[in-house]
Amino acid sequence: GTSEEVAPPLQQSFMIPKKEINMVSDMAKWKRSQAYADYMGFILTLNEGVRGKKLTCEYKVSEPIEKLVALLNTLDRWIDETPPVDQPSRFGNKAFRTWYAKLDQEAEKLVATVIPKHLADAAPEVAVYLKESVGNSTRIDYGTGHEAAFAAFLCCLCKIGVLRVDDQMAIVFKVFNRYLEVMRKLQKTYRMEPAGSQGVWGLDDFQFLPFIWGSSQLIDHPNLEPRHFVDEKVVNENHKDFMFLECILFITEMKTGPFAEHSNQLWNISAVPSWSKVNQGLIRMYKAECLEKFPVIQHFKFGSLLPIQPVMS
Repeated sequence: GTSEEVAPPLQQSFMIPKKEINMVSDMAKWKRSQAYADYMGFILTLNEGVRGKKLTCEYKVSEPIEKLVALLNTLDRWIDETPPVDQPSRFGNKAFRTWYAKLDQEAEKLVATVIPKHLADAAPEVAVYLKESVGNSTRIDYGTGHEAAFAAFLCCLCKIGVLRVDDQMAIVFKVFNRYLEVMRKLQKTYRMEPAGSQGVWGLDDFQFLPFIWGSSQLIDHPNLEPRHFVDEKVVNENHKDFMFLECILFITEMKTGPFAEHSNQLWNISAVPSWSKVNQGLIRMYKAECLEKFPVIQHFKFGSLLPIQPVMS
């Protein structure tokens, strides 16, 4: 598509999403839905958009992108204003609930700062995805389902025309990257539990998308191969340019012991010969391990922007 693409017309009635997939029999319905097609299309479009590009390269930064970064900066500031409390258990600091209550209360207002006045009706629906994207306040956990909600939040902003085709690189490098920084700070500060984690058999305790987009960034790199990301020196020298290496750095900061033991799946990936093979494999794995796993997707919300209706063929 060209950057002149016209945003799809806004649907007239905004329904605040109330439907959740709450029966396993709905998995087939989810995979056939317009929501699934739009979500996966969004992920793959961004995957192509960042291919072979460094985080530090030049790209267009539009006003909505700046506003999204400001929104994330606000969430970050609230973490500083809500220090962890003293409590007997090591994990799941209850101060997260205080932080979350603030987001719950302010989410629609925050979203309204990003979308233009004539689209104000969309704010309640879009805000649902923002609230879902930071973890669960009851369990004080965070996982790939929450990450998916943030991608869905950005996807909705594209569907209503706030974000456009030429915002692709900024969506990943500026907005999503800032989101990751804030999530890492939440995970560290409140010692959040990994949600639905497969332990050493999962790719990572908390994230998945930065590994997909991060491997795309590295496709056709002149000298960095998949085998290099387990080399500490390589990671330290290149992490500011590549999302994938930024993720590896965070894992090694958070975990002790041999990499092959605490991150077995990633260790296996380091043996794959090329980044394009890594990228393709991760997309397949994301569909199978995240989007098609009931515990991950059971909380996914549907509404007028991401409808449960089957794709129109």
